Amino acid sequence: MPATQENELAVTVYAPALASDDGRPVAVVHSMERAAPGLHLGWMISEKGQRIPLPDRDVWLAQTRMDGGFPLLRNGDDDFRVTVTGWELSAASSPEGQAQLVVEAVLPLTADGVAVAADVLAAIAEGARAFWGHTTPFLAAVDIARQTKNWAANPQPPPRGLPALKLSRNISSPEIPHRLGWVNYWSAAAARSIGFPDPARDEDLLSRSRGTAAGGWVVRLTEAPLVLGNPAHLSALMHAYERFPQIGGRVVP
Repeated sequence: MPATQENELAVTVYAPALASDDGRPVAVVHSMERAAPGLHLGWMISEKGQRIPLPDRDVWLAQTRMDGGFPLLRNGDDDFRVTVTGWELSAASSPEGQAQLVVEAVLPLTADGVAVAADVLAAIAEGARAFWGHTTPFLAAVDIARQTKNWAANPQPPPRGLPALKLSRNISSPEIPHRLGWVNYWSAAAARSIGFPDPARDEDLLSRSRGTAAGGWVVRLTEAPLVLGNPAHLSALMHAYERFPQIGGRVVP
């Protein structure tokens, strides 16, 4: 379940499709729990929307597949609600015609959620062995999603003067990020594909970036969560698109 409300942070990563006996769903959940102290994703949601505890969560998760991914899990704290689920982006919709696993999590857009957002993003991405991903406040994520254009179906330009991005199936490589977000995860391969880091050009971004254990990068565009009604935040996003024209398939690397 993606973020749907103004008080939520969306976390999305794109990774290779799941194999038949794949331990990554369990790895993602364990990594999230390590990244957010006190988090326990031990409940599923019934068809009636009821929260159901999972005493053998890891066994259930390892054995359960849904839509090429895994069912939604959540924690038990209604004041700090966290969810995670996975689904398959079909081969027809994916770069190079290779299906992908998309993992989506939701964090609350609160001080505590913001404090762990970058660590949770990195945890999910590296647990899933993702190509790339991002975490972005819901409202900014809506505008950013509208950058991806099927011009025949919708001839209106993207909002706020943002650049138009190609549909994912028209991007030349799975390592190339489809879009930017507030905090971005780029695997080592994704970073190479867009030319990051360049010490001469990325001094400002590097001041808000860190490397990961797997050789990837976590790159924060702004210190505070991205609000595109803030001119400084919109400028930071625009400058990042200018710096990395490969993102969204606008330039072939």
